[in-house]
Amino acid sequence: MARRGLAEIGDVRGRRVLVRVDLNVPLADGIVGDDTRIRAALPTIAALRGQGARVVLCSHLGRPKGERRPEDSLRPVAARLAELLGAPVAFADDCVGPAAAAVVDGLGDGDVCLLENLRYHAQEEANDAAFAAELAALGDVFVNDAFGAAHRAHASTEGVAHLLPAHAGLLMEREVDVLTGLLEAPEHPFVAIVGGVKVADKIAVLDRLVEVADCVLIGGAMAFTFIVAAGGEVGASLHEDADGQEIARRAVAKSRQTGCDLLLPVDVVAADAFSADAQSRTEPADAISAGWMGLDIGPATAARYAERTAAARTVLWNGPMGAFEMAPFAAGTRAVAEAVAGCGGTTVVGGGDSVAAITQFGLADRVTHVSTGGGASLELLEGRVLPGVAAIPEVTR
Repeated sequence: MARRGLAEIGDVRGRRVLVRVDLNVPLADGIVGDDTRIRAALPTIAALRGQGARVVLCSHLGRPKGERRPEDSLRPVAARLAELLGAPVAFADDCVGPAAAAVVDGLGDGDVCLLENLRYHAQEEANDAAFAAELAALGDVFVNDAFGAAHRAHASTEGVAHLLPAHAGLLMEREVDVLTGLLEAPEHPFVAIVGGVKVADKIAVLDRLVEVADCVLIGGAMAFTFIVAAGGEVGASLHEDADGQEIARRAVAKSRQTGCDLLLPVDVVAADAFSADAQSRTEPADAISAGWMGLDIGPATAARYAERTAAARTVLWNGPMGAFEMAPFAAGTRAVAEAVAGCGGTTVVGGGDSVAAITQFGLADRVTHVSTGGGASLELLEGRVLPGVAAIPEVTR
């Protein structure tokens, strides 16, 4: 069973198609800083335009919490979208009410408009039924292509899907297919690379990965929680307390039961301060000097992780290996990124920092799939039901 997609949408010429997209992009002085998510929405928009639909886009941006904050306006996003489409994008100053209706009513076949930030209304995150009905009144059909927001039961992701014929967009379909495929039918060897700060944030994912992966490589600050839990000395490195350490011990124990190799760093690049100008040196990962902190995996670990990754047929990477945003501590993350990009198998990168890293290193076009969903991708990998996906009817293909 799959979710109803564009293949089942039927004739949409002249019909208003309300499309929930994820255009939550960084803005600086009214300019889009990274248009990755806008580009990810283009295939669905283009497909609907090609069928003569009147495309009504809606999205959130930032966290305005029900207030109209100028810095969270989607107007600059509409301008960038128009550049990428090579076609005008009408902009509505609100996402519901007369302002939105007037813009939608002015659309012709194949035209596109973007509604103002959904989260200017507190009712959006509350999944308010009346607000969902106002949104639904702007469309004849609903398409959810916002995978990055699919784990939220909001009015625009879940509520509207019960009021209009609901379909998954092309991006939503691909995200769900790729990520569920990792859990259900990965080609082996399957190597998962997990980084970031807190073990507690990713324990459910780790719990699932040690069941399906052949090898899990741990990096980032979370590695120090594992090392402390095993009795190592990590100096001033960031790590979790007793609760986090117990979670780490359970993950290690489960990996032994399932036969999954769970590998920790053997060396790190340590520094005397969290700064690009700090003194740094390579030290054993479980014997870091007092007052010093590990900010990257060391060269021996990077080589070991790269070797395991290069031999994989399936790779999932979620979380950097260290403070890659500072040049002196980027080598480990870069080595992993290059190994992922050079792997001949299926490669999936998810999580904001991992995506930022592989993009920074110019390697994003060399991986099979770069996920647009941070929290959504983690929850899907955990095996949880995403409200924005569950609200779309199933179909047999």
